[in-house]
Amino acid sequence: MTRTATSIDQDAADSLTWLHIGAGSFHRAHQAVYLNALRESGADRRWQLALANIRADMSPLLEALARQQGQYTLETVTPQGQRSYQRIASIGRILPWDAQLTQLIAAGAEERTRIISFTVTEGGYYLDHQHQLDTSNADLAEDLRCALDGSGAPRTIYGAIAAILHARSQAHPQAALTLLNCDNLRHNGERFRDGLRQFLTLRGETALVSWMQANTTSPNAMVDRITPRPTAAVAQRVKEATGIDDPCALMGESFIQWVIEDDFKAGRPRLEEAGVEMVQSVLPYEEAKIRILNASHSCIAWAGTLAGLQYIHEGTLRDDIRQMAYDYVTQDVIACLTPSPIDLAAYRDTTLARFSNPAIQDTNQRVAADGYSKIPGFIRPTLQESMAAGRDPRATAMLPALFLVFLQRWNAGQLPYEYQDGIFDPAAVRTMLGAADPVQAFCADAVLWGELAGDARLTKLVREAVQRVQQWLGAGN
Repeated sequence: MTRTATSIDQDAADSLTWLHIGAGSFHRAHQAVYLNALRESGADRRWQLALANIRADMSPLLEALARQQGQYTLETVTPQGQRSYQRIASIGRILPWDAQLTQLIAAGAEERTRIISFTVTEGGYYLDHQHQLDTSNADLAEDLRCALDGSGAPRTIYGAIAAILHARSQAHPQAALTLLNCDNLRHNGERFRDGLRQFLTLRGETALVSWMQANTTSPNAMVDRITPRPTAAVAQRVKEATGIDDPCALMGESFIQWVIEDDFKAGRPRLEEAGVEMVQSVLPYEEAKIRILNASHSCIAWAGTLAGLQYIHEGTLRDDIRQMAYDYVTQDVIACLTPSPIDLAAYRDTTLARFSNPAIQDTNQRVAADGYSKIPGFIRPTLQESMAAGRDPRATAMLPALFLVFLQRWNAGQLPYEYQDGIFDPAAVRTMLGAADPVQAFCADAVLWGELAGDARLTKLVREAVQRVQQWLGAGN
């Protein structure tokens, strides 16, 4: 018998539901792993996961998971190449997809559902650099027209959550709920909540906005684990190691972290028993990850591409490229983030060790994407704060310099892959690169630099860094 939306495990009679939206690899290698550890330890078996997806693309996976009673095998790999295998059995309900998200909305409206989390990727929140909803997006525009009475077909996280809150407020007016963002978005709980408020306001749902404010919370959280897309090779290794033929098998690195602000409206599992860090503010953890991990990742991807490499680990294992990332953190970021509850130097070293893992096979193409979001989000704050403090962030300036030279390669058709960027304007970028002084034009771009745009100190720093990048490339890279 397979486990479906109405067929749940032995603890279901008096269990509480944690509903997760987003059936991709990250949830199954991260949040589900923590809940699995909690259940296996016996510390807290009250909660069961229910898994759903907004879009139809994960329907084959959901069907395969249902045939396996929600269970699957996770392969983890250390930077030294040691592999281990674990059976994950924390998903108790699989909610099949339909265009109206019927079972998802019904599960979200149940009184016993106390937490709804989601992984829909950063772009799934449709927020511009001013954190306003991009209503020009076709899916979001459609959801703004979608009825809340069940006849519509929600396409976005806002449309799905709005329908859930509407159904819940009607069926259980006092049933509190926590909405937990698990994506890599700065201030992710606040950003999602503000986006949802904008969405409901644009629809004229003022009563539902009031209900949401009174009956839900949206704590900020920081999540971290590199989880590549599953391949046939993963399933083959799982079969060889365990004897299980598992089409739902997936792989992740051995490192895992989850930091959550302890602001749950209707109770929560004893997550700290499974290694989750429950904190008053996630801000220092979030800043460390964004500036040390995310920005270093981009640095290595841009440099690795310019050096003719395909994978992140190839660049990390080269002394010259690794040194760029190391110097950026050591010389500039640590000064900006100190004091911190985190050992920032140790976090830097752990991050670089993670990136050097050849088993992950993370491509420069994937990590190099979306530079027009990464410069303002990951890199500009360190430049801005360093200059405000009277420091000379030469190491940080190497990152936008690498990106500028990377864009020049793109403009000349010399990249080994197609560059993908969700917000940049190709025509405007080509005009910028064709200016008499491309560095000055680059540093005057308000999309990239905000209030720093046109700052003479920024232009000088980047100009000098571009010269160092060109010298580096001229040395044989």
